[in-house]
Amino acid sequence: MAGAIIENMSTKKLVIVGITLLLFQAFAFMVGGLLEDGAMVTIDVGLAYRDDTVGEWTQMAQSFEQRKLNCNFTTTKTLENEGRFYECDLMPFMEVGSVSHKYYLLNMRLPVNERKKVNMGIGEIKDIRLVSIHQNGGFTRVWFAMKTFLTPSILIIMIWYWRRITLMSRPPVLLEKVILALGISMTFINIPVEWFSISFNWTWMLLFGDIRQGIFYSMLLSFWIIFCGEHLMDQTERNRFSVYWKQVGPIVFGSFCLFIFDMCERGVQLTNPFYSIWASEVGTELAMAFIIVAGICACLYFLFLCFMVFQVFRNISGKRSSLPAMSKARRLHYEGLIFRFKFLMLVTLFCAAMTVIFFIISQVNEGHWHWGERTVQVNSAFFTGIYGMWNLYVFAIMFLYAPSHKRYGDEQSSGQCITGKYGFLFIHGNTGEEIQEGHMVNIHVSIRIMSSLSINTGNNKEFKSENTQTNNNNHTFCSLCVFLYLYI
Repeated sequence: MAGAIIENMSTKKLVIVGITLLLFQAFAFMVGGLLEDGAMVTIDVGLAYRDDTVGEWTQMAQSFEQRKLNCNFTTTKTLENEGRFYECDLMPFMEVGSVSHKYYLLNMRLPVNERKKVNMGIGEIKDIRLVSIHQNGGFTRVWFAMKTFLTPSILIIMIWYWRRITLMSRPPVLLEKVILALGISMTFINIPVEWFSISFNWTWMLLFGDIRQGIFYSMLLSFWIIFCGEHLMDQTERNRFSVYWKQVGPIVFGSFCLFIFDMCERGVQLTNPFYSIWASEVGTELAMAFIIVAGICACLYFLFLCFMVFQVFRNISGKRSSLPAMSKARRLHYEGLIFRFKFLMLVTLFCAAMTVIFFIISQVNEGHWHWGERTVQVNSAFFTGIYGMWNLYVFAIMFLYAPSHKRYGDEQSSGQCITGKYGFLFIHGNTGEEIQEGHMVNIHVSIRIMSSLSINTGNNKEFKSENTQTNNNNHTFCSLCVFLYLYI
């Protein structure tokens, strides 16, 4: 019947019908090649592994994932540009925390379902490219070597430091306890458990690494607050953790929020490596908001730490008014000690600044930095540099703040004077002023009182110097008595 209809049609009608069919076919191809706004692609993906070339594949994970396409047509949509490709943004695909097997197989399928409108608005896919970001062999060797060497180094200095503390007749003070906690957290992050990931399929390695780093972050930030606070020469009764709850509390709360945020992604990836919080619009907005807030809080913390260091320097400068009354040799000696202490505080401030910068960069960009047409890979160097800086700083703090093996009679028994390698003794008030116990020592390092001094403390104990000569200059300098003691 169709043949009879065509035979009875005139040539003009046949030409019109033919042109209409061609236009309709071209329109269908054009519509099929266009992308809808906010198009979602559904992927049926599976991951398998095997350890030899002839064995059977063992499935690790299988999932249906959705990703939003963000594509742009860089040229005008004209007839001359027909057949050109869209340029699409990279989409997060999968993240595996442990690669202990020799061979991996990745299967991808794009199912189409017109009734459920699955993969109906994604156009015609011509090519799929996978970009892998992995830990190369050179960085792996350097990273494993650093962890293997630094773990016993920090562990030995930490045991030596705490042994010096326990040899004292007095109980440990707050700063000494916090330094020990900092050493423990540094040892925890140093333990080279990555060696076991070579032979064991530990999918939780990424989550475990984030937890270790989070514990160290919270301990390091809390230590800097207490470290500066214990060196403030004010009238506040310190040497108690409860004094710092207003500063340490937000740090603990922020660390807990970061842990919850990390569990939302890393926790799910324990069973589904294809899951990503960046796959949905809501997840992307929440993640970006969380990162921005975390970056702002890190900057505010650094500004607050700078303010505390400024207060310490200002108080030290006020105590230096007693130096001109001393002899030239002694004055130069004490000025050198004060300079060393200020240098240590500036090193602390530098470490804090680098830590804040590293935290922000690691949260914002985990790949490459693009400067113009050049791609500069700085993550490896920056990561190992900051990691080495942390270990060196913790090692130096425990070494310099360890009590000395020398004992000086009443200084040891009083529980106020704390000996170490580099020493500063800051005493509130002038001669004869009553000083509450626990206020006298604000910098816990090596101490030896050289000036003539007789101060009535809260418990009616008297500190007397080795020198018997008493003069006004020595009494004036009682507000800042410093002695450097080095031993080999």
